[in-house]
Amino acid sequence: MSAQEIIEEEAKKEVVKKVDSTLAKNAKKVDGVAAVVGDYIILDSDVPREREQIIAAGGSVEGVTNCQLLGKLLENKLYAHHAIQDSIQVSDAEVRQEVEYTIQQFLQQKPDIDELVKFYKQEDEKGLRDYIFEIIKGNKLSGKMQAKIVEEIEITPEEVRTFFDKIPEDERPIFGTELKVAQIVAKPKVSEEEKQKVIDRLKQFKVDVVENGASFRSKVVLYGQDPGMKQSGYIYTLNRKKPKMVKEFRQVAFSLQEGEVSDPFETEFGYHIVYCEKIRGQEYDVSHILLFPKVSIEAVKEAKERLEKVRQRIVDGDITFADAARESSDEKETRGDGGQLINPRTQDYNFDLTKMGPEQYAQIQNLKDNEVSQVLTEQDRKGNVSYKIMRVTDRIDEHEASYARDYLKIKELALTEKKIKAIEKWQEEKILDTYIKISGSYRDCEFSGNWLKK
Repeated sequence: MSAQEIIEEEAKKEVVKKVDSTLAKNAKKVDGVAAVVGDYIILDSDVPREREQIIAAGGSVEGVTNCQLLGKLLENKLYAHHAIQDSIQVSDAEVRQEVEYTIQQFLQQKPDIDELVKFYKQEDEKGLRDYIFEIIKGNKLSGKMQAKIVEEIEITPEEVRTFFDKIPEDERPIFGTELKVAQIVAKPKVSEEEKQKVIDRLKQFKVDVVENGASFRSKVVLYGQDPGMKQSGYIYTLNRKKPKMVKEFRQVAFSLQEGEVSDPFETEFGYHIVYCEKIRGQEYDVSHILLFPKVSIEAVKEAKERLEKVRQRIVDGDITFADAARESSDEKETRGDGGQLINPRTQDYNFDLTKMGPEQYAQIQNLKDNEVSQVLTEQDRKGNVSYKIMRVTDRIDEHEASYARDYLKIKELALTEKKIKAIEKWQEEKILDTYIKISGSYRDCEFSGNWLKK
């Protein structure tokens, strides 16, 4: 059989026969075939459905043709097909977690599950879940395949220089205003008495489950304070080789046997007990109950007053901002570095004002260089209040890219271009090596990839 074959028009009238194993089980009705890529098929209905999903997610499809949408689907299937050929694994438990989260997100917009089933043109809720399962699994396989293609790609300083030099001077990127940000944080202290109350409560939960036969999941639903639990279907899948969750949590989870409940333990998020539901080699399906100790009004007041005194010492010149951070800040991530924040995107100290989050931007936009802010109040997702003072330094106004000053950003651009070229090359080669069919209605498309192998 040749690697390229055009589906004749009559093929569109046939029941879909070549599908991956799960889709084959769920096929209920005749649907025309738009394309086949390896072991995957793309139905005629998948193309308009892709358009609807983009719109439902808030994206724009203005000017996007069906040919372009099909091209996107072809790419995803090509990556997913070769991910399977390369034995890349995606955990079904992990996919199920995301299915549950996705449905919950959908239901916030369309509270009636029947409406959701109808919107996605499925026969029932099970069909909807199976459909979403296949989409998510395919996307994960596709993503892992792309990551594998570029995982070992690196770039040398010489390549960065070559990349920069080939950009015409009048086309060099403009970088927005940048500055460095430092902060000192004061968090209210939780009393030992309150900590013990939480520990005792978790101990009682364990007794109820282990000795009295109570449902752990019911306890999680009724008392757990981790919002991520509901979104994940009340199960987290941990893998020994792929760190997820904080170290203390992993250590406890991986020490458990199936059906075992841990003793209470503390992490930076609060106090937990963990239940191990299933062990599959390196993967553990676990659930947990997280409780936050309550903070007293007196402790909140003390934290604010403590930080106000620190600020006054800095303003009076009795201590530098950096030394005050090392001495007094309750934020361990920045304390040792004099309170300096690290940009999570670039991994350096510089922040681009145009790419800052709105909350952080509002806090520093009016600060002059080296000025210490007033005491600011902050509230995290758990409702806990903390206080901080901030300072900005080394402000650089909007400017044209400079090789010396902006090396890290230019390196990032150069590396991205190199990865894109590697993916394009891989795709070109795999299209030629992969069994592909394109239906008659899409024969005249001008794809960005050589899907028709002309």
